[in-house]
Amino acid sequence: MKNELQPPIYLFGGFRVDSAKRLLLRGADEIIPLTPKIFDTLLYFVENGGKIIGKDELMREIWTDTIVEENNLNKNISVLRRVLGEKPGEHRFIVTVPGHGYKFVAEVTTEDQKESKEESEISAPSAVADGLNTAELQTSNDKLPIETRSEIENPKSAADQSQKPKTEKQKGKIYAFAALILLMAVSAAFYFWQTPPPLVSSPIKTIAVLPFKSLGTENRNAALELGIADTLISKLGGEEIIVRPLGSVSRYAALDQDSLSAGRELDVETVLDGTIQTADNRVRISARLFRTSDGKQLWAAQFDEKFTDIFAVQDSISEQVGAALKIRLAGGRKKHYTENVEAYQLYMKGRFYLLRAIKSDTETSISYFQQAIDADPNYALAYAGLADAYRGSVVGSDMPPDEFFPKAKAAAHKAVELDETLAEAHANLGHIMFWYDWDWNAAEIQHKRALELDPNSADALQFYAHLLSNTGRHAEALAKIKRAREIDPLNLRINALEGLFLLHAGQTAEAIARLQKTLELNPNYRLANMFAARAYIEKGMYAEAFAATRKAQENFANSSESTAFGTFALARSGNLAEARAALDELLKFSNDHYVPPYNFALIYNALGESEKALDYLEKSFAEKDVLMVFLKVEPKWNNLRGEPRFIELIRRMNFE
Repeated sequence: MKNELQPPIYLFGGFRVDSAKRLLLRGADEIIPLTPKIFDTLLYFVENGGKIIGKDELMREIWTDTIVEENNLNKNISVLRRVLGEKPGEHRFIVTVPGHGYKFVAEVTTEDQKESKEESEISAPSAVADGLNTAELQTSNDKLPIETRSEIENPKSAADQSQKPKTEKQKGKIYAFAALILLMAVSAAFYFWQTPPPLVSSPIKTIAVLPFKSLGTENRNAALELGIADTLISKLGGEEIIVRPLGSVSRYAALDQDSLSAGRELDVETVLDGTIQTADNRVRISARLFRTSDGKQLWAAQFDEKFTDIFAVQDSISEQVGAALKIRLAGGRKKHYTENVEAYQLYMKGRFYLLRAIKSDTETSISYFQQAIDADPNYALAYAGLADAYRGSVVGSDMPPDEFFPKAKAAAHKAVELDETLAEAHANLGHIMFWYDWDWNAAEIQHKRALELDPNSADALQFYAHLLSNTGRHAEALAKIKRAREIDPLNLRINALEGLFLLHAGQTAEAIARLQKTLELNPNYRLANMFAARAYIEKGMYAEAFAATRKAQENFANSSESTAFGTFALARSGNLAEARAALDELLKFSNDHYVPPYNFALIYNALGESEKALDYLEKSFAEKDVLMVFLKVEPKWNNLRGEPRFIELIRRMNFE
């Protein structure tokens, strides 16, 4: 007996709206994630299907306790139309009624109504005769003997059966043929049920794993959403398929993000996305794989397990997706770096904060990585994350190298010691050796090992390219960074670094063009603005260079690097008084804050004070200033390259 108080499940156009569980499903089990307000909008539509609903009514019913603008409603309607698959100009579900509001025009029934209808159809007298339905008889008509076919096609002939009695032999033929047709139909159905058609006809080369979305915003766990994607990216990656890295897909974490659009922006053939629900130490994950060219779903599954079984769920998803794409998962991709769920969750939080690339968040990430290590001292990935966070605290920031780099190096060595097959650990160790040890050969060995383990690692490629560029191997550097961009085309840092490496190679015009394309992706990106300033200076475009440094400083306050290059542009443009005033301010600032000596050397060189510039470069060498890695290729030093002190610095830096 049905519970009359149970909220209904609404059906329309291949969709189901479960009002009790607040879920929208396509077909039987494919969950489509919706924000709470968008679900409320859809539910009000289906509850009032066929009625014209005014905008004021909708806004009053959906935002019961809040005053909002009409734009909020318009956005909800737009998202709903996209989710339901309406193309521009189509009105299969929602129709705008000018001057009045909206009307939900799809036919809506409830699951109870559908079941009642099916029950009445089952109890009605059957129209099937002798085990065959009308469609089967019609389909097989041409294969029947002529005399039998005429009896089936001609009702009058069938009615005259009593006047032309058949022999038992004739009747037997009809029954035998009918049985044969029925057997063929059942066999065909069984074959297709057991042997589904192949989902992927040609090899898939690219995939994006988007952050999984929480169902509802009340207890949203952004770190878990990103963490599941991160794990699946690692498991699926290998030589057979290119997987977009976490840094690029993390921007698509909004709950109302359209996955198909994201996949097309990321320029991939397939997208894997999903939803998460956690409650009472359980996790329910729905995942689906679809093709971006036509939106066709290639695979989908649901998993409802204890949270402690999260690793098994991730294994199952990656294995099933690999099977659907016809790719083999590398042996290393199947390993678990920890069996400790608490350590895993802490590690994911560390990754979440590190990706935000904000100084305070980087400090938070260090805390989470350390907690993950405390929970599992053998967690190699957590050590690799800690090394990356310590390195990031110095590179690009005004922080003393000796405060963080020894810790970064120790963490990276520990990660390699725990798991020699971890590509991230080798890549980070090589990058630390580049920035801090200035041991180019040892760094190269680590980068090569990282790429041997993971040839499609965009991070390993860009780190190696940095080493190659700064040591003067420009053709190799440009080949590596181009490959990194092909793997991760929307990565701002990779795009900006390609511009810098072009500048190092003497291709200034090409460098400016690449950096301008990067700034089209994000006009506020600090590195792209800083590298553009360097390139503009080489072209004598001092006003543009100064403007670029100001733009960089807007998004990174108190950056001595942007001050140094901006002051360099002022001095070279002839504004010496302004340049000296800026230098005085920076000297005063250095009384309370660390300023890399390299930046003072730049300014003094622009002002024509070569000896002071060399003094600060020697100080920079003594303090292990990370910016010294640019000494060989930065064109701002070209006027000093014949100076004996500069030549000695180049030798001591192992560049010669």
